[in-house]
Amino acid sequence: MTIRTGRRRRPAFAAGLATLAMALGFTAVPADAAPPPQLDYVALGDSYAAGHGAAPYTDLNCFVSRKGYPAIADKLRDVQLALNAGCSGWTIDIVKANLPVSALQEAEVITLTVGANDLNTTGLLFACLPDPSSAACLQAAGNVTTMLTDGSFAAELADLVFTIRAIAPEAKIVLTGYPHLFDPSHPFAAVGNPLADLLNATIAGVAAATGSQYVDVTAAFAGHGVGSTDPWINFNPDNLLDRANFHPTGEGYRHGYFASLLSQNAFVLN
Repeated sequence: MTIRTGRRRRPAFAAGLATLAMALGFTAVPADAAPPPQLDYVALGDSYAAGHGAAPYTDLNCFVSRKGYPAIADKLRDVQLALNAGCSGWTIDIVKANLPVSALQEAEVITLTVGANDLNTTGLLFACLPDPSSAACLQAAGNVTTMLTDGSFAAELADLVFTIRAIAPEAKIVLTGYPHLFDPSHPFAAVGNPLADLLNATIAGVAAATGSQYVDVTAAFAGHGVGSTDPWINFNPDNLLDRANFHPTGEGYRHGYFASLLSQNAFVLN
């Protein structure tokens, strides 16, 4: 887990020298010669926020990875990752119960990727992968649909966002969606991908209702689901219990999540 304290700002001493130079009539140093102020960034959420699926890991309890999108964002000149508090298996309530208050109070950008575990997506996958047309799969899919349409999921997620905002009222909060896990040619795509769309639409609705930003990742992952010729989603068919299954690869975190955050200006303050 990457933890850094303090903000990398232009030192006051340097600013004083610039003022003195101007007073004495010296030529000012071009503005682009100084490094830009860095945004303090905190990542929250589940395994997708942690970077699970892209070993090696810096924290084997939460599967926090150096290849996850928060760690990649930390390499930007104007972003400093103060803390990646993502953890594999975490739900909305668990994230809420483990909010890093001190880090959030200093944060200027906060990303949040959470919700899939609340819907028991693992159970859905195990019910549907053997036979997407089975009664067990249809029932599991129906349960997920109900949770996403009866308002309960949206209310829990909104409550989490409002809790974060109460801690960090000036921070920009960014909610991300989830990719389509399966290529359209995969038998499970007809079940899984529409549910992902419904989940993403619900997250986007919460973002709009809470004054947050929503970042879509489905377009970036298009053509890279399980069953494609270039998958960015881990899947080991010989071991369905492989914990990396159905998590992004390093390419998925870089070209799917990070690229989407960057192109949709997640790290740009309004």
